[in-house]
Formats: sequence, C-alpha cells, structure tokens
Amino acid sequence: MDITIHASFLPQDDPDAALAFYRDTLGFELRNDVGYNGLRWLTVGPPGQPDTSIVLHPPAVDPGLTEDERRAITEMMAKGTYSSILLATKDLDGIFERVQASDAEVVQEPTDQPYGVRDCAFRDPAGNMVRIQQLG
Repeated sequence: MDITIHASFLPQDDPDAALAFYRDTLGFELRNDVGYNGLRWLTVGPPGQPDTSIVLHPPAVDPGLTEDERRAITEMMAKGTYSSILLATKDLDGIFERVQASDAEVVQEPTDQPYGVRDCAFRDPAGNMVRIQQLG
C-alpha cells in the first residue's frame, strides 16, 4: 500500500494572525488562500515538502454541527484544548528562539523528555497546541 499524508486540518479564527504565524514565524509557504462567504481557508506547508500541507480552516462551519457543538468547539479553542499538531526539526533551539520572539504563547521550553525525545510546545494564535520535536 502506498499512502501519504497530504493535509492535516487546524482551526483558525483569525486568518491574518494564522498566516503571520505559520508563514512569518515558522517559515511555511502559503499555498492557497480561498475565501467563501466571508470566511478564509489557508493552506500552508514547509518549503521542500510540496505534498504535505496544513489547511487552516474556519472553526465550526461544517453544516452538520449543532449549535451546542459549535459552542463547545469555540470554548475548547479558547482554552487551547481543541486541536494540536506535532512538527519536527533538526534545529529545535533555533526554531524555539524564533517562536519565542513572536507573540506566541510558550507552553514548554525545549526539554529532554523521559520517553526519549527533546521537544518544545507553544500555542498558535487560535490556541492550537503546536509541539516540535528535535530530529536526529
């Protein structure tokens, strides 16, 4: 079987702030910017990996959601417990310095974890947990 990860989805409630964070702070490329009914979907991805993307989408716009579900999603985003992503880099300290210099909320400085990885964590402008592991 030949399956790859093409795109992951993260909610964003401020497309300009999301774009500034993922493009300007993390260095991702903007691959698509789609507007519809006053909302924006952004597709970003790391340079050199054109087949892997993150779609930053408006939260709770799926037509099948109830008002209670929309409210729960909004509340979880506000607490930073709704969504997360795990990234990896060969330069964890360098990336951490870039992120720390932005206005992102730092959750954890680079740390050697007891389960064998070195990583850090922060929240993007929508409250999504972003963890970054050291490669190699």
